[in-house]
Amino acid sequence: MSTYKIAVVGDKDTVLAFKSLGVDIFPVLNEKEANFTITKLAKENYAVIFVTEQIAKEIPEKIAQYRNHMIPAITLIPSNRGTLGIGIGEVKKSVEKAIGVDILFGREGEE
Repeated sequence: MSTYKIAVVGDKDTVLAFKSLGVDIFPVLNEKEANFTITKLAKENYAVIFVTEQIAKEIPEKIAQYRNHMIPAITLIPSNRGTLGIGIGEVKKSVEKAIGVDILFGREGEE
């Protein structure tokens, strides 16, 4: 039986906060490191990979590559510098796609 793991990828200051929760942390400095790290984690039994929005905006192709995969689930989170709104936007799109209604902001059928 496989044991799945959870990782956080992002700037050092943000990911360090997750270490005390027992989550594996992977500080990255740039697009190249982020792409490499996410690819590596996807091959190493990580079921959930949290990626800071600031890093995710630099690697949209890599994020999109895993969008329709069950594992790993890539989830965007704000960094310690705040949110860019990307993560909630992705959740909103997924909910609308699944049920056809924007239950988060209360608008039906608007694009």
